[in-house]
Amino acid sequence: MNAVLPRFLKSTYRKEPLISVLMTMGVMDALIGGLNDSWSLFAFGLGTAGIALGFKLWRFQQRRPLPEEPVVQHYLPSRSSSAPLPMLSVSKSVSKKKPPL
Repeated sequence: MNAVLPRFLKSTYRKEPLISVLMTMGVMDALIGGLNDSWSLFAFGLGTAGIALGFKLWRFQQRRPLPEEPVVQHYLPSRSSSAPLPMLSVSKSVSKKKPPL
């Protein structure tokens, strides 16, 4: 089996779960109705799949085009608003003391 088909199906089901479920139900009903000579189930399945496909095409046409350049969002400012911290230096009195035991 082609490896592209499962990836395509997974991405389709994730993007449009309701439409994908309706399409699957419609195709399965049409298949079962066609094999069992149940023309009402076959017609219902084709109708369900057709409505789901039409709804998907309608939603696809309603999508707005994505902006060409994505907006960059900075979480930190470019410069700090506070003054920089002073440099620490080791004082002579601290280095002569012994640490507590």
